Amino acid sequence: MGHNHSDSHNHHHHPDLKGRNLIISIVLNILITISQVMGGLISGSLSLLSDALHNFSDVLSLIVSYIANLLSKKPSSTNKTFGYKRAEIIAAFVNAATLMIVAVILIIEAIERFQNPQEVESNLVIWLSILGIAANGFSVLLLKKDADSNMNMKSAYLHLLTDMMASVAVLIGGILMKYYQWYWVDPALTLAIAVYLIFMGFDLLKQSTRVLMLFTPNSIQVQEIVEAIGKIKPIKNVHHVHVWQLNEDEVHLEAHIDFNEDIRLSEFDAILERIEEEVYHNHGINHVNIQPEFGKCDSKQVIVQD
Repeated sequence: MGHNHSDSHNHHHHPDLKGRNLIISIVLNILITISQVMGGLISGSLSLLSDALHNFSDVLSLIVSYIANLLSKKPSSTNKTFGYKRAEIIAAFVNAATLMIVAVILIIEAIERFQNPQEVESNLVIWLSILGIAANGFSVLLLKKDADSNMNMKSAYLHLLTDMMASVAVLIGGILMKYYQWYWVDPALTLAIAVYLIFMGFDLLKQSTRVLMLFTPNSIQVQEIVEAIGKIKPIKNVHHVHVWQLNEDEVHLEAHIDFNEDIRLSEFDAILERIEEEVYHNHGINHVNIQPEFGKCDSKQVIVQD
């Protein structure tokens, strides 16, 4: 027997705005990618091409984020009882993984370039990097608000932010190549961009993996919850506990509760209300499912090993 708190606890931004901002960013990034690929090929700049590759991975990641954002709003059904609420977490996972793959490709390219540096047409590099900074900067501002509260939007935001920084690096490289003929700056920047990508991607990969693996959120101490619920009379013990995150808005708790006496259903409902208040206010858990038991023979461990 259990009971779900209503979704009124969930804080949603305007979803249509999220989608609209993603579309604008996608269009801008497609334009930058095309111009950077052409520019990179004409000028012979690896850092410009690596920036273009990065931008292209952005376009893909933004499209993934956009589709996930749409899916996450689809209603649940009998064969998809949770709906598509995890779509955004999967998108964050995919995006983080691609960030890291792109980074490894860039590192290999940069090392080859170090071994035989090439002359680069710097004027083109400078103008195209300025274009990249402007367009990515605009996209970053658009997505910033939602990035704090949503892993999917954060993955899109990170892709764009690293892009903007990469463009700044390419600009500095272009200027150094133009005035000092330091052509080694080109692969050096590529390497720096790649290392930063791995650093950012890994964190997001870890976060999204935790959610997909149904790990208990870092902020929640299961033992504390068990002790708090155990203090409510006439509860004897709390066992068979599962705490997991469905997506960024929903944290679920399910548990078996052993009672000291054979209470009535109406009394159980009153106790359930207290449990829900306790776990919501102190631990941010907004979906609770409790199985009441009296004198039932089963394992009384908090975490039951199946």
